[in-house]
Amino acid sequence: MPVIYINYCKNSDIINGTLELLELSRLKKLVSPDMRVSLKPNMVVEKSPSLGATTHSEIAEGVIIYLKKLGVSKIEIIESAWIGGNTKRAYKACGYDVLSKKYDVPLFDLKDDKIKKIKAGDYTFEVCSKALETDFLINMPVLKAHCQTKFTCNLKNIKGCISDYEKRRFHTLGLHKPIAYLNSAVKTHFCVVDGICGDLTFEEGGTPVTRNMIICGENPVLLDSYCCELIGWYADEINYIKTARQLNIGGYYDASTQVLEINKENKLKFNKSDRKPIERLASYISEDMACSACYSSLIYALHQSRKFNKAAKINIGQGFKAKGGHLGCGNCASGCDKYIPGCPPKPTDIIKFLEQL
Repeated sequence: MPVIYINYCKNSDIINGTLELLELSRLKKLVSPDMRVSLKPNMVVEKSPSLGATTHSEIAEGVIIYLKKLGVSKIEIIESAWIGGNTKRAYKACGYDVLSKKYDVPLFDLKDDKIKKIKAGDYTFEVCSKALETDFLINMPVLKAHCQTKFTCNLKNIKGCISDYEKRRFHTLGLHKPIAYLNSAVKTHFCVVDGICGDLTFEEGGTPVTRNMIICGENPVLLDSYCCELIGWYADEINYIKTARQLNIGGYYDASTQVLEINKENKLKFNKSDRKPIERLASYISEDMACSACYSSLIYALHQSRKFNKAAKINIGQGFKAKGGHLGCGNCASGCDKYIPGCPPKPTDIIKFLEQL
């Protein structure tokens, strides 16, 4: 029987909450002391986890302590920030530099890693070597919304294991299908989901919603199908989850799934997220194969701007290369009459550009 484990821990006690949850799980039966174990958090941007976009270092610390108690000595943390982001600065912003020194656990920036080409279905992906060579990959995403894919958690977090070139190409391929196929090539062995305060409208953070949840389990499809419902989506509404299920990477959460919850007295009342603000802003955009960093910068700028005349749509994405148009965002839309340069452009620059219009 598939099992999902949940601990409603207090924000002030995340480390012990993680340890308590892992002890309840089957992780101790899955790892052995001779394994090299890689932790893959979400360090997509250089922002504190309190803003709802990045994985709390306290969760990683709890996982490290637990693994060391099991006799595992070869532990590493691997990640690659999104295009235009700096992984090393993201590690520091989230406290992982201190964690690394405290437990002698190395931090690896996958932007500097060797690349291997891996075939999955009709795709050939550029995957970072460390994600493929590890004995045991622990996926540690943030449960949050995404302005393009609606939802991001375990399956999408593996996108941080590919080259920046490949990240761009994923958007030209439609994003959902390649994410699913990537997960057939890069195996997640265990998942620890940060549900402490994920942003439930936007993947870049800024409007976090406190839930004080840590969730773990053995299959990314199972956990994603459960977690997406927590923020108001059904699994079949998220195309990459649906495709991953069709590829037999895992099954959905259903009536046969056992959900073991502890410390339910700390469970917070929560209303499903209001998706209307992001959907309204997206209606002002004409998007064609836009990278997440560029697209989310534009969404953020539109959200912050008070003067932009939203009657005119803004073109964004690789599909607008060498094409014309009135307004453009990013280097790919440089053929427009007016555009803001950058790859990706900074939200502050976009806001200035919009308000000057």
